[in-house]
Amino acid sequence: MGTPTALLIIFLLFNVVTFCLFWWDKEAARDGDWRVSEARLLQFAFIGGSLGAFAGQRLLRHKTRKEPFRTQLLAILILHAVLAPTTLIFGPTLYRMLQAG
Repeated sequence: MGTPTALLIIFLLFNVVTFCLFWWDKEAARDGDWRVSEARLLQFAFIGGSLGAFAGQRLLRHKTRKEPFRTQLLAILILHAVLAPTTLIFGPTLYRMLQAG
């Protein structure tokens, strides 16, 4: 399994875990149990689970009206939407430049 494939699998798994954290927190909110902190949910989104977080927010209808959480999650999603293609386009060139220098 090549590095790009491994990275894609890790990315997908991390987003599934992040989605599950949103699900867990939604269930805990309904049941009055221990909750996942907003800071932790945003951490997982920022580290790479923004798609899972956004899907969890929309599909589970969880934290859709909570501010500033909603705006912070949207900012993370936009950041990732800009960084991902930029990294794919310029990353290989930058990597080769670093290797040569």
